[in-house]
Amino acid sequence: MSVGADCGAARLMDIAARPSRDQIGRMADSCCSAKSTELERLARQADQRRVLVAVLAINAVMFVVEFGAGIVAGSAALMADATDMLGDALVYGVSLYALARSDRWKAGAALFKGLLILALGAGVAVNVAVKLGSGVPPSSALMLAFGGLALAANLVCLRLLWRFRAQDVNMASTFECSRNDVISNAGVLVAAVLVAWFASPWPDIAIGSAMAVLFLRSAFRVIAESAPQLRAT
Repeated sequence: MSVGADCGAARLMDIAARPSRDQIGRMADSCCSAKSTELERLARQADQRRVLVAVLAINAVMFVVEFGAGIVAGSAALMADATDMLGDALVYGVSLYALARSDRWKAGAALFKGLLILALGAGVAVNVAVKLGSGVPPSSALMLAFGGLALAANLVCLRLLWRFRAQDVNMASTFECSRNDVISNAGVLVAAVLVAWFASPWPDIAIGSAMAVLFLRSAFRVIAESAPQLRAT
């Protein structure tokens, strides 16, 4: 074979090895798609982080305000609701920690939140038992004022978390906590009205007991969902 023929064959092989325009286009599309997916994921995490920081701050401030009001008012329901605010602030902190981590971390964070809700439910039950021993009606005016303030704060939190409620087990359990808060706030307001109407501590005790049951039920549900995921990862 001549030198010219060898050079011609080499050029043909080089041309054949080069990617076609279609191949280059597909490679570029694939690269852009991968980058777009990653950017969307990072943007989603950044949005979640901003929302979790906001709701953490709201709950931390409201815990101090509402718990102080609960002590002054002598209300088991108000103090229970404030304790839940503290629990939620800790929950959101754990959610922030698990946000950019693996599914195992997220499942572990959800399990921790379930155990924390369980502990809060037990604490509320103890507070109700103490209230049973005193029998003094709480201040219904303070319960209405600070229960309403807490309800407004938690509705803001619920609105912020709404679009992330089905994101993953971590965010789903976070949304569950916020939803429970709204229910608890409504219970405090109902208790305040009934305390004023009957001049009795029993509505406060009843609502506090109902909140304890709600916390315990929610805790068992979160634990039941997160524990299998933790074992599977």
